[in-house]
Amino acid sequence: MVSPVLELAELRAGYARAVCAMTGIATPAVLRAFATVPRERFLPPGPWPVLRQDGIYETTPDADPVHLYRDVTVGLDPERRLNNGQPSVLAHLIDRLGARPGDRLVHVGCGTGYYTAIFAELVGPSGRVEALEVEPELAAQARENLAHLPQVRVLEADGTAWDPGPVERIFVNAGVTHPLPLWLDRLTDGGTLVAPLTNGDWLGGFLRVEKRGEAYAARFLLSGAAYPCTGGRDAGIEAALAAWFPALDQGTVQSLRRDAHEVEETCWLHAAGFCLSTAPLEVTR
Repeated sequence: MVSPVLELAELRAGYARAVCAMTGIATPAVLRAFATVPRERFLPPGPWPVLRQDGIYETTPDADPVHLYRDVTVGLDPERRLNNGQPSVLAHLIDRLGARPGDRLVHVGCGTGYYTAIFAELVGPSGRVEALEVEPELAAQARENLAHLPQVRVLEADGTAWDPGPVERIFVNAGVTHPLPLWLDRLTDGGTLVAPLTNGDWLGGFLRVEKRGEAYAARFLLSGAAYPCTGGRDAGIEAALAAWFPALDQGTVQSLRRDAHEVEETCWLHAAGFCLSTAPLEVTR
């Protein structure tokens, strides 16, 4: 039986409180966005394949949207392991991105648009969300699902190559090996980027970068997994991540350097064009 509209509204409110509480989120706007956006609108008709902790998908017993208002990952294409991600994880990352009313935001790997709609709530009617999806079928679904939001534009495009111009926020929903120069170049002062840096097994950490003058603060928010990002991977860095992520403390990273320098004791991940460093940020303007 499909839950009545009023019951769904109550479920969404409880779901929002629960997923935000799991990672200590107290930001009213994030809580409100998760309580407002109907998740079922952005997923195929149920029953739905839900990803269990053992990595196996289990189909919900029926098409009641109540099954979606839990902290569950839902398969969009289970054979390829393309998913609508776990709400508590995404809520934490979205909160740390720090989107505000009026912001220009780029969502790379928008899938079918659920979390894009969350961003639209956060930036409001005065903001702008550019939602990029390289998979044609997903992009078409997202375009249809988000058509009611005038502040959102969905593009079937490679988010690693598409130039957004100056933006306050960039959120990457697919695994890359490094923050791409284009993304760093387009951040305005005070702007933030959140992206998962992953190895060949899709495992790694979610990195937050904040531009401060000509410098970049950086820190890992949490460990996790992400579907690989087309165009966002470097084989050499991927190999380094495979060796380093299990062994080194991601929590020691404090800054991202783009200046040319030799490998130093503070270099956590040193590569051509960028370096994640354990050194404190030096702000220059």
